[in-house]
Amino acid sequence: MKIGIIGKPQAGKSALFRLLTNHAASTNGKAQLAVGRIPDPRIDVLAGLYNPRKVTYATIDFWDVPGFLPGRNSLDFLQSVRDVDALVAVLRAFEEDTVPSLSGIQPYGDFKDLQQELLLADWSLLETRLERLAGQKAKNPKAGEELAVLEKCRETLEQDLPLRQLELSPEEENLLRTYDFFTKKPLIAVVNLDEEQMHADSYPQQAELEAELARVNVPLIKVSAQIEAEISELDAEDARLFLEELGVSESGIARIARTVYAHLGLISFFTAGEKEVHSWTINRGDTALRAAGKIHSDIERGFIRAEVVAYEDLVRCGNMQKVKEEGLFRLEGKDYIVQDGDVITFRFNV
Repeated sequence: MKIGIIGKPQAGKSALFRLLTNHAASTNGKAQLAVGRIPDPRIDVLAGLYNPRKVTYATIDFWDVPGFLPGRNSLDFLQSVRDVDALVAVLRAFEEDTVPSLSGIQPYGDFKDLQQELLLADWSLLETRLERLAGQKAKNPKAGEELAVLEKCRETLEQDLPLRQLELSPEEENLLRTYDFFTKKPLIAVVNLDEEQMHADSYPQQAELEAELARVNVPLIKVSAQIEAEISELDAEDARLFLEELGVSESGIARIARTVYAHLGLISFFTAGEKEVHSWTINRGDTALRAAGKIHSDIERGFIRAEVVAYEDLVRCGNMQKVKEEGLFRLEGKDYIVQDGDVITFRFNV
């Protein structure tokens, strides 16, 4: 999965990219890719139970996109985000004299500019395809079905709404599968605050921004890159105390990563033992067979059974022996739908 981090220049986009990936942002104005770890306290707990030689977290690829300038770099901007699976829009609210804002502190205005650019790009693609299909309708029996779906898309865009809000049947979704609509990509908004705004939970254009995000069903995460940078330099206990003072249970970076993860319909299952505790990423609804293939194709090919225990049951019991004594250990077949937090051992033969 590749997540594009977008925003206007000086919004703090590259700072958040660095905090998410522990990788310095590019200084040459080009898009950059780096891997970010998905924080999950469950894997830390499992590591405490098994004391493994290795701990592996789930990861997501983050794509730092050059700053968006309305009317000036639209083509480059759209090309940079065409292949991403989801978007994180960083909106500046913080005040900082040493980091001047090109268009003033207006997070609502910045979001509208970004959203308008994506809507216009989809409108252009839609109009081109509608014209082409109209000419094919007599010869192509499927053109009528596709036209009907695209008309629904046009009605949605005419309401200034993103296409991800359009409810479609599986058949209709399949007809749109080859289209690269920008507003069908999941979108998360991150408003970047200064420390004073974070404590006060108040920032410019707050009411307008939050109302607009509610209208287009976009989740909002409030962070302060300034505070996050300080937290990243603390040890675990000091970081926990710092967060308690702020009145939050986890860092904004952790919330961004997990929200992206959940918003894409992803879940985690775990494999755990003395050699390694490992978090694996799959789509919600995937079967045990598909999960086995995530680890290795040989495990999928030679799948016999999945030995499953819920994370909560394992932690409460403290060890696998106690889990079995309480009858909480399950043997599941290849069609079992894996649940978030399942701890699984796969038996296979190749």
